[in-house]
Amino acid sequence: MAGMGGRMSTVIKAKINKLLDKAEDPGETLEYSYQRQMELLQNVKKGIADVVTSKKRLQLQQNKLEQQVVKLDTQARQALSAGNEELARTALERKQFAQSELQSLDQQVAELEQQQQTLIEKERQLRTKIDQFRTKKEVIKAQYSAAEASVKISEAATGVGEEMADVGLAMQRAVDKTENMRARAGAMEELEAAGAFDDNLALGSGGDDIDRQLHELTSQTAVDDDLAKMKAELGQGTGTETPALEQGKEGQA
Repeated sequence: MAGMGGRMSTVIKAKINKLLDKAEDPGETLEYSYQRQMELLQNVKKGIADVVTSKKRLQLQQNKLEQQVVKLDTQARQALSAGNEELARTALERKQFAQSELQSLDQQVAELEQQQQTLIEKERQLRTKIDQFRTKKEVIKAQYSAAEASVKISEAATGVGEEMADVGLAMQRAVDKTENMRARAGAMEELEAAGAFDDNLALGSGGDDIDRQLHELTSQTAVDDDLAKMKAELGQGTGTETPALEQGKEGQA
């Protein structure tokens, strides 16, 4: 039972695969793959745009910090010139903090720049592959369409060939039947010319006049022969009667 179940499962899978193969359109499959790749390309472009946006945001912060560093440095100088060393120290401390943040931003911007370049390179490679795939896709679709058209033409030609073969067989049968009928007609004419049917008619309906005369002549000759034989047996001559016959006549008188 397990073996039977396994074979049935294999048969069912084979039939399903066959149905799927018939239902699958290579052109649609290729177009779907192309659309998926285009979606991936759009995602890469979106990633690049996000990285560039983040980098621009950090660069704006860099500009602000740079301006703040210049401003704090100026304020520290002004406070020191005014004799307010404590205020100058505070300004320089803020300047140091701003510069520290600026260095961190520089590093982040550099990392984003590297990510941007990496994504741009990947986008270029992906676009190249997609362009190659698009060209190959169109070639495959054209080849498939040509092959499909060729198959349809071949199937149509095969159908015409089979139909013409059937017509040819029908014509051959008609020719054979015609020849047979002509042969039978010739045989009937030959038998009729030979008189084969006259004997049958004679047996069935009494024959024609000649046949009847011949038959009557033969019958009359047989009767005459029988009569002469009987006369000889009875001892009669030509025109005389036997004694027994004469006695019979006298008694009647």
